[in-house]
Amino acid sequence: MQRKLTITLDEDVYEGLHKVIGRRKISQFIEALVRPHVTITELEAGYAAMAADEERETEALEWSEALIGDHAHETR
Repeated sequence: MQRKLTITLDEDVYEGLHKVIGRRKISQFIEALVRPHVTITELEAGYAAMAADEERETEALEWSEALIGDHAHETR
């Protein structure tokens, strides 16, 4: 679903958008610029899926806790 949005721009920016991007392509241009900053990315979705996997998280915690013991035996 698309929604209409009214924004205010400096006249130079407005004119530049029309010259460089083209009259009928400004919405797509702005959406492409803004989308990565306001929507969940594939990477974030992947991390969320991994965090939801309780078995994997338990294994990861056990692995990271085991590393603490390795540090205690290092010479300084």
